[in-house]
Formats: sequence, C-alpha cells, structure tokens
Amino acid sequence: MEKILDVQQLTVSFDTYAGEVQAVRGVSFHLNKGETLAIVGESGSGKSVTIQSVMGLLPTPPARLKQGKILFKGVDIAQYSEKQMEKLRGKEISMIFQDPMTSLNPTMKIGRQIMEGIQKHEKLSSKEARARAIEMLSMVGIPNPESNMERYPHQFSGGMRQRVMIAIALACNSQVLLADEPTTALDVTMQAQILQLMNELKQTLGTAIVLITHDMGVVAHMADRIAVMYGGCIVESGTAEEIFYDPKHPYTWGLLQSMPSLTGKSSKRLSVIPGSPPDMLMPPKGCAFAARCGYCMHICQEEAPPSFNIVDQHQAACWLLDPSAPKVERPHLQHIVMDGGVR
Repeated sequence: MEKILDVQQLTVSFDTYAGEVQAVRGVSFHLNKGETLAIVGESGSGKSVTIQSVMGLLPTPPARLKQGKILFKGVDIAQYSEKQMEKLRGKEISMIFQDPMTSLNPTMKIGRQIMEGIQKHEKLSSKEARARAIEMLSMVGIPNPESNMERYPHQFSGGMRQRVMIAIALACNSQVLLADEPTTALDVTMQAQILQLMNELKQTLGTAIVLITHDMGVVAHMADRIAVMYGGCIVESGTAEEIFYDPKHPYTWGLLQSMPSLTGKSSKRLSVIPGSPPDMLMPPKGCAFAARCGYCMHICQEEAPPSFNIVDQHQAACWLLDPSAPKVERPHLQHIVMDGGVR
C-alpha cells in the first residue's frame, strides 16, 4: 500500500521552568492511503503531542522539535515555516480536536466557519463556498443544513458540534484526518454515531485517519492498524488483529485486561496497571514501563529495549522477546477481546 504519511524518529521536548519535558522520544509510524491507524495509550503518553507536531501546532517555544522527519507524500514538512504549513492545514491535512466547544469560534456562525477554510484554499466565491458548506453539513448528518448554517456553536448539542468539526475538517477533501479523541466528551449513543460517520466518510472519500484514543473498544471498531504508546515511545505496533489476538508487550496486555466485558457474563474484577506513568522530566534510562511491569528484569531498568520484529507489520519493544529472555506465559485475554468486538 502507498504511504501518505511517514513519521521517522520524532523527538519533541518542552522547555519549562522545572526543566526539559521529554514528551515524545523517537516515535516512528506510517499511514497508508485510505486506512485508519489508531494510536492508543494512557493520558500523558505523548499521543496528542505527536499529532500536533505533524500539524505544526505546537508553540515554539516552549516546544522544541529536536529531531525527526515528517514525510507527507514523500516531502519532509517537519521544518516547514508557518506560512507553508498554512497551505497544508485544512487542505491536505485536517484535524478534529477533542472538545469542539473550545475549538469552534463562539462568535461566528458555523456556516461562516466552514466557508472560511473553503474560500482560503479553494478560491471559491461566497455563493460557491456556501453551497459547499451546505453540502458538507448534509454529508455529516446535520438536519436542515441551510437554516443551521446561521446558528452559533452554543446552539448545538455536543454531538452536533463534533459533526460540524468533521465538516470543517473535510470541507476541502483533505487526504489525512487527524482525530484527537473525537468522542471523549460525548455520550455512548453519540459516540457510536460519530464513529460510524467517520467510517462512512473514509469509505466514501478515501480519507486516511489517525485516531488518537485510550478507548480500546473504539479501537476495535475503527482501526486497521494500532500503535501503542507509553512514556513518549511506541512500545508495540501491528494490525488490529495482531494487537488484539496476539499482543506481545506487557503494557498492551494491561490495556486489554482493563477492558470491561460487554456481555456482563464475567464475574472477575477488572485488572489495573499498578503505579503511575513515568515523570518525563526524568524519564527512566531503561524501559519506560519497567517500574509498573510484573515481568521486569534487571536489563529492563538499565537499557531501553530495541524494537523486535514478530511478523511483517508486528513489532514490540520488550526484552521478553529477546531469544535469551526467560519464557513467560501471558495473561488470558481471549474472552476480553471477543467481548470487545474486534472486527
């Protein structure tokens, strides 16, 4: 498959009064045309910083891109100027933010907000831009789009506002859509509707999606491939089937064990991952997950593991995969996976 986005060894820090926060440490992933890549992990693992770096949205200072390449259609955009990035944002790469209420302009009617990007990138007249905006509102399921064009964000529900955000993001037929926890602030019913909408738009428009989330149920419903992040690094990546049915990293095991059963048949208590995420002001010199891992060995605390290749697309960074490591039996995850509804 053709790569449309290829991130290589991305390293991002924030310079603060307390010191250097090493938010993203050597992250690499790629996105193929027309697929959905889910980046999962706990809060603070570096997911949002990673995709905000792709969009060039991190304020500099305090943010600092220390190294890495961000190849979009083969061109490195990591060092693009703000003016160059403005030509990409909304036109080639778009983003759906976590909270639409803080992302939409409360003083502008939603129709004007959709038309703004269209007129900037497409050079259309006001009449043509208005027609496109109405078309987009209809596409994302907003009823009576002509009249709703004249309403303000506060006059919509949370789910409707998120649909407006999707309409803005796709108004110029962006090839890449970055979705930063787009359903977190919504109720379960609206979550399902938004996810179904994103899937339909991907199939209709061929848009490639990077989905940021900590909800493994959402991942099972949406993702073609999954990258698991922890401590600013990708600790495991592979297809959805490989991650759900044959996970190799203890952190991935912990995430899957924490999924509740949707059938209600399990009487077992949900597992938790003990401890707290690492302090990125002073990240551990070995494996970032070592302090919370029940399988930790001495080398885990002293040296960061390399990424071991399991099969073609499946890699994991864990010393347990070293040929000389002791063999351990992973926890039983099958019933959790099946209840989670992996495709």
